Amino acid sequence: MNTRRNPKEASKRGAKPAAASKAQPKTGTRNQGNRASNHKPGAKPGTPAKPAAAVKSYTVSEPAELLPFLLKTLASRGRNSVKSMLARGQVSVNGKPVTQHNAQLHPGQTVAIDLEKHVEAKEMLGLTIVHEDDDIIVIQKDAGLLSIATGEDNELTAYRQLMEHVRLNNPKNRVFVVHRLDRDTSGVMMFAKSEAIQQALQNSWKETVKERSYVALVEGAVKKSEGTISSWLKETSTLKMYSSPHEGDGLHAVTRYKLIQANRHFSLLEVHLETGRKNQIRVHMADIGHPIAGDKKYGAETKAVGRLGLHARVLSFVHPTTGEILTFESPIPKTFLKYTAPAPTN
Repeated sequence: MNTRRNPKEASKRGAKPAAASKAQPKTGTRNQGNRASNHKPGAKPGTPAKPAAAVKSYTVSEPAELLPFLLKTLASRGRNSVKSMLARGQVSVNGKPVTQHNAQLHPGQTVAIDLEKHVEAKEMLGLTIVHEDDDIIVIQKDAGLLSIATGEDNELTAYRQLMEHVRLNNPKNRVFVVHRLDRDTSGVMMFAKSEAIQQALQNSWKETVKERSYVALVEGAVKKSEGTISSWLKETSTLKMYSSPHEGDGLHAVTRYKLIQANRHFSLLEVHLETGRKNQIRVHMADIGHPIAGDKKYGAETKAVGRLGLHARVLSFVHPTTGEILTFESPIPKTFLKYTAPAPTN
């Protein structure tokens, strides 16, 4: 199944996986994201009450510690699940929330367990979750947001926000980086929800990824309607990539491009990666004399769009668990279209 989704349709707050998240949407459907609809105690008048079935109450008949009591009472749930419920404040004793595993219970006390309590998700900045299931999270990242930290503890990153997101359901949940986008590159990228899935994706990346394409806003009028750029990339001591003049000296990189539209100032290119090297598109565009707009590091002279003119438009891959082909497509930024619009004819 080839499922194409538009990231603009998703909720900025992030999608919470459904109970049966292994089941994928049908072809052509879009993941809108689910918002938690439960209301906390003390909600304003008129707020719908939580169904009684969501809260179970039990009377303590003999002295016990809280965690053993819960494990015995909720025998159908695993130990980690029960501990997570405690950590999220879903358990109360005589009406007061308790999170301590070894809290002492006494006969006659009432233990209430909220089976459906959800923590309100934070507003995410600079990213939109467009798909989430048990194994992966696919996002659209805005230009200006780091994928992962570069060293400073307080940096806002996609990784950090997604880590907070998955830990709303279980404090032990984590996300793992599969691939990256530069800070100033926008578009579609993916994270894994376990180390095993991360390794499976990275070890078979070339076979797993069916399409990974970008749009690039570059300086000047590109004359050839399409072309292929091949070189060997190396890195300087200042962390700048460049194409070595010697064949075989460095990491082989291949980039294919096709012209979408242009004027005498800028060109808009559809770019496909056959390899995924650091700054590959940025170096290769500079190599052909058309650096990416706003990319001063690689020779750009214009600042017209106020950002780097690079956008990860399509990511299509084989799901590591279901084997389904998932395709996520993001619209071309309007500014890219604006600056490459052909000059009007009289």
